[in-house]
Amino acid sequence: MAEYGDILHRLPQSKSVDAVRWLSSVSAFDRFVASAVHDPDAAVPAAASAIEIHSLILTPSSDSSSREHPCLHLRSSWPSSSRISALRSSPTPYKHLAVAASTLSGSLHVLFVDPVDGSIESELSTPNDRSLHAGVVSAIDLLEGGRECVTAGEDGRVNLASIGESKMDYRRVYDSRGLASYTAVRWASPVEFATGGLGFGVQWWDPRKPGGFVSQFTSNWAQGKAAGIVHSIDIHPSRKHICMVGGSAGTVFAWDLRYPQQPILLSGAGGPELLSDIDEVWEVQYDSHTLSSSVNSATSAKLLPVMMCSEEGILAVLEQGEEPKRLLQEYCAINSFDIDPQNPSDIVCALEWEAVGILMRPKAGNYASSFSRLPPSFH
Repeated sequence: MAEYGDILHRLPQSKSVDAVRWLSSVSAFDRFVASAVHDPDAAVPAAASAIEIHSLILTPSSDSSSREHPCLHLRSSWPSSSRISALRSSPTPYKHLAVAASTLSGSLHVLFVDPVDGSIESELSTPNDRSLHAGVVSAIDLLEGGRECVTAGEDGRVNLASIGESKMDYRRVYDSRGLASYTAVRWASPVEFATGGLGFGVQWWDPRKPGGFVSQFTSNWAQGKAAGIVHSIDIHPSRKHICMVGGSAGTVFAWDLRYPQQPILLSGAGGPELLSDIDEVWEVQYDSHTLSSSVNSATSAKLLPVMMCSEEGILAVLEQGEEPKRLLQEYCAINSFDIDPQNPSDIVCALEWEAVGILMRPKAGNYASSFSRLPPSFH
C-alpha cells in the first residue's frame, strides 16, 4: 500500500532479496541498482547467493496516464560462496562504480562496475581465512570514491580495508576479543566513523587516536522492553556530529556528540503511537526529499527528516516534533531500502517476499502539498 500520491511498483524476483543499493550514475540515462540475492532451493549451496546489477528502465504506462513504469533488466551477476550479510555502494564513482559486499563467512568483496553498460569488470577480495573477521561481517560502509571500506563484525572486530587497483589490504582498528559485538557502521568523514551493536551502544571512532573509540553512548533506549540491538546508522549530511540510529523495539533516535547521553527519540518506547506496532527497524536514512517546515537553514536546531523501514513492512518518514508519515504498509518485511542520492524522490526497497519495490514520490515541489491533504490523524 503506497500513500499520499506515491506510486509503488513491485517487481517480482526469482530469489530472496536481502539488500538493495542504488549505484551513483554518471549519466541521467544510465541508472543501476545492485541487489544481494539468495536462493534457498539452489541445488548447489555454493551457488545460492549472488550480487546482481540491474539497469532501471522507465517505460510508458499501458493506461492513459502520463506515468512511466520502471523495469529492472539484469546486466551482470557475481556469485558468492556465502550469503551476503551487508551491501554498500560508493556515494561517488571513481573510474568505475564500486559495490562492496560482506558475507556470513567473514569475507569482504568489492566489485567494480562499468558505469555505461553495468557489467562487472573486476573484483577484489580479502582472504577467506577468518583473518578479517571470525564469523559474520555484520556491517560495512564505503568511503566517497570507494577507495576505503570500514567493516564491523559480531566477533567485536573493526577493520579498515584499503582498495587499490589490483589488491585490497586491511588493518585492524580494534578487536574486543569477544567482549563486544558490532552490528552497524557508517562513515562520518574521511577519517571518522560510527558503530553500533548489542546492548544499546553507539560508538564514535577516530583511527588517528589509537586505543578504541573516542566517545560512546550507553543508555537503555528501549526502557528495558527488549534486548537492544542497533541495526542501522546514518550520519547527518552537513553535521557529522549527529548520528541517526535505528534498532530494536521500533527505536529511532538521534545521538548528538555534543550531548552524548541525551538522545532525541523519534520512535520507540515512549515515542509516536502511530509506530508503536514496530519491533525491528532494519534501516534508517536521512531523507533530503521530504520538505520540512522546521528545518529552514543550516543554523536550525531541528533534525532533518529521516526514513526508516521495518520488519512489519512499514516504510515511514519521521521528523522531530511531527507525527510520522507512513509511505508504505506491506504484508511482508522490508529488509532494506535506499534513496537515490541523485533522484531523491525515488526509493528502492528489498521486500521479503522475493520482490524489489520501486517507490516513486512526487517531485519536491509537489510533495509538501500532498501532506497537507492527509487525514487529521496524520498531522
